[in-house]
Amino acid sequence: MWVLLDTNVIISALIIDGFPRQILKSAIDKRIRLITSPILLSELTDVLRKKFNFTPKMTGIIHKKLRKISQIIEPEIQITFCRDSSDNRVLEAAISGKCDFIVTGDKDLLVLKQFETTKIISPKEFIKELGS
Repeated sequence: MWVLLDTNVIISALIIDGFPRQILKSAIDKRIRLITSPILLSELTDVLRKKFNFTPKMTGIIHKKLRKISQIIEPEIQITFCRDSSDNRVLEAAISGKCDFIVTGDKDLLVLKQFETTKIISPKEFIKELGS
């Protein structure tokens, strides 16, 4: 199962215990396979540094570990479907990586429910999918 974790889900997994952390542990345990892109990793680093005061050393360690458990893809398409360009970057990576799921807390993405063949669901919904 190929999954793209939106930046907000990864940040939640790093900061609090809950569904996002369970999902990240599933990736570490190789129960799911993660897809990401250089631009999404860059966004993650920026948010961790600017909003959460993570040091460059801390973000470097996180970046390295995510690269180890993820397949990094360069999106082959450009999408302009969403009003927020960062949401378009998520869709581009997921579609290019042939993801089964995008897991996000972003309401603008969640209302789509699906984009092409990729389902868009919350962390709580994804945990239910993993259990079934």
